[in-house]
Amino acid sequence: MSAPSGASMFQIERFVLSKQNWIAAKLKENEAVAIRTTQIRHSAKEINAYKKQAQIFVRQRIVELNKAYGFRYGNISVRNQKSRWGSCSKKGNLNFNYKIVLLPQEYADYIIIHELCHLKEFNHSVAFWKLVAQTVPDYKKLRSELRSGKALGNLL
Repeated sequence: MSAPSGASMFQIERFVLSKQNWIAAKLKENEAVAIRTTQIRHSAKEINAYKKQAQIFVRQRIVELNKAYGFRYGNISVRNQKSRWGSCSKKGNLNFNYKIVLLPQEYADYIIIHELCHLKEFNHSVAFWKLVAQTVPDYKKLRSELRSGKALGNLL
């Protein structure tokens, strides 16, 4: 975390205290997402097999879905992430959870598009969500269902 360079410790503490309900809600929300994605357990052999499938699937979908945007990206990797479906680094590298290959395609596509859009907007601003909505107009529903676990259906 960071604070404005001229901010005193008192100002920082006052700001954090004024946002404590929001911070607590976000922490609880993130914890719930982490718990749902880690409920799916696989053996090392299964994980390796799913990673290979996911690598092929994600690469193919990125090529197809990026046609709408034309973004430049770096490396694409698939990992056994504990609490995230995907991430985008400042260098433009895209990372995905191997479990993406287990999701229905509309959810997987949403995750991929979400990370692709971070290549232009490295935040969750209004501009970012407008980029996502260009190709996933129902992103709010998909995002909500991913967070609630509904997207995982009978996988849990």
